Amino acid sequence: MMRQVALDDTLAIAIGAGILGTGGGGSTYLNRLRLNNELRQGERSVPVIRADDVPDDALVCAVGGMGAPTVSNEKLQEGQEIKRAVRALEEHLRQKVYAIVIGEIGGGNALGPMITALQCGTPVVDGDGMGRAFPELDMDTFMIYGAAPAPFALADAHGNVVIFERIGSAKQAEAFARSLTIEMGGSAGLVMPLMTGAELKATVIRHTLSLAKRIGEAVLDCRARSIEPSATVAELCNGVVLFSGKIIDVDRRTVQGFARGKLVISAFDDFNRKLEIDFQNENLVARSAGQVICTVPDLITLVTLEDGEPIGTESLRYGLRVAVLGLPAPKELKTPEALTVVGPRAFGYDVDFRPLPGDLL
Repeated sequence: MMRQVALDDTLAIAIGAGILGTGGGGSTYLNRLRLNNELRQGERSVPVIRADDVPDDALVCAVGGMGAPTVSNEKLQEGQEIKRAVRALEEHLRQKVYAIVIGEIGGGNALGPMITALQCGTPVVDGDGMGRAFPELDMDTFMIYGAAPAPFALADAHGNVVIFERIGSAKQAEAFARSLTIEMGGSAGLVMPLMTGAELKATVIRHTLSLAKRIGEAVLDCRARSIEPSATVAELCNGVVLFSGKIIDVDRRTVQGFARGKLVISAFDDFNRKLEIDFQNENLVARSAGQVICTVPDLITLVTLEDGEPIGTESLRYGLRVAVLGLPAPKELKTPEALTVVGPRAFGYDVDFRPLPGDLL
């Protein structure tokens, strides 16, 4: 069990979160720089607590960035957006937040909440609502298993804050927040959902921050020993290496606040043997020889063959030598009620989910 996140921990967490991000969740590099800057101010660390240690009547909130990674990587950000949204909700409810919860452990959204925790003077919970990254904010275990989507808040880099006091459903919250995020320039700070400690314990995927750190440490150990890391990471996460090869085609565009597209990877030993991956911020479906071999909610992650560095969908380019990992999703994402929200059919694919063996945690 982690007790704190210090400056020496951020590289491992960033690598692990990038791998869990399945191509999305925002830039780990940029958010790690921001987190390091916060940690260096007074040589601080981020207190980490277990979900089960949060009092049942305490107020907690999940936070993260909303928008397309292709936008957030290029757009200048103030760094106070999420804190401002947290403070606005505290004032609205006249109650202080006890702890910050990571909305999604994948990508830069694993690191941003720790910045907010430092700015707000609260601990961060070792857990999240996705066990990975997903493109839509209603796709988390908090709301799948009953947490209310409202009130929630969005804030931008210009000091604007919007609070949604009531909303009909989590799906409506996604639609409204997505439209507003586009008006805010394509990226915004999100605080959603607000929960009691009891609600958190009933819905959170536990220990995912610790998992990200373990994954990153395994990659760093492989680098130190000059070992290609993909097989080591796959074994640690109960997964498999689905494919290795070179990226030969990328079709990517920013549409309605998402980075959408497809990539093609060719095998080293046979140019005609290919893997195709569809993505919507995150990698969704992998096909080989016309057959689906892995789908959401299981994790499809690209890492460089040289050093196991995770590759976001915004960084895909021709010529990269990659390994494709298939990692089983947490068990909380594979129930019938979860699959209606995060399974392949929820993304418009006429495909049944066939889970990889085992669970991520």
